[in-house]
Amino acid sequence: MLLDFSKPQVQPDSHEQLAEETHFSVDEVYALEELFREVSNTLHKDGLIHKDEFALALFKTANRSNLFAERVFDLFDTKQNDVIDFGEFTRALSVFHPRAPLQEKATFAFRLYDLGTTGAIERGEVMRFLVALLSDNPAISLDESELESIINQTFEEADIAGDGKINPDEWQILVQKNPTIINYMTLPVLSELTTKYPSFAFNTTRQ
Repeated sequence: MLLDFSKPQVQPDSHEQLAEETHFSVDEVYALEELFREVSNTLHKDGLIHKDEFALALFKTANRSNLFAERVFDLFDTKQNDVIDFGEFTRALSVFHPRAPLQEKATFAFRLYDLGTTGAIERGEVMRFLVALLSDNPAISLDESELESIINQTFEEADIAGDGKINPDEWQILVQKNPTIINYMTLPVLSELTTKYPSFAFNTTRQ
């Protein structure tokens, strides 16, 4: 096989390669690397994000257990070695970028809810996930009956097949009709990375 030397060869997990594979610009990838260094060296000083560092970044405490944090960490940790490296961090965080399309966000959210990795979302999984989300949002107070009502309404609308589960296609239809149900999948701050780390906003001139 002949190599194409007409354009520079991009190294795996280089800033340029990560920008090509994600919704981040090259400048944002450089800025994101600074954020990654901060998080990955808070407790273990090894340049990798561990679960307790991940919890610390999300909740300001390393000792807090939360289903949402656990699920997000597991999906970020694509190598399944209990740590997150910079490549994993950037690729996974990309889906939370405001530029990421709704369908991509919905797919990631489906995987969050599918706690048993069965390929379908079940009522009990939704309940557990909502409880986890609400526990970190004291501004919203819902009792069990109100949560049940929300879940009933969701399944009544989404469970087109009537089998008591929500499959990926049904989930995509639900999200397209009600995109606000995955508002948590968009982090506006990700479009402000080069403002937070302005010294990394000139990478187009880097050699």
